[in-house]
Amino acid sequence: MKTAIKLATLALAVLMGGMSVCAFADTAFERNHTRRDQVNDRLETQNHRIRHEVKEGELNHRQAMRLHRADRRIRMEERRFARRHHGSVTPAEQARLNRQENRVSRHIGQ
Repeated sequence: MKTAIKLATLALAVLMGGMSVCAFADTAFERNHTRRDQVNDRLETQNHRIRHEVKEGELNHRQAMRLHRADRRIRMEERRFARRHHGSVTPAEQARLNRQENRVSRHIGQ
């Protein structure tokens, strides 16, 4: 009986461990381009924040349009940087993009 419980516990632990690995499984892009992935994830988050603030009435449509335009420019710059470096972004370029995102982020929800 104790052996069956130990085996069941072990099987559950292995199953849960396998599920957590699947939850953190990255795409090939995310594994190979971590800096670009971080920048793009942040742009996506800001896009959701802008939409949410419009829905809540914190931003009007004109303000949201300007913020989305700024985010599009950042994304275009990220792609330009990546083209220069065979699909990658340097740490200095990532820092520059993050500073630009910080400026946009400060305007969301003011």
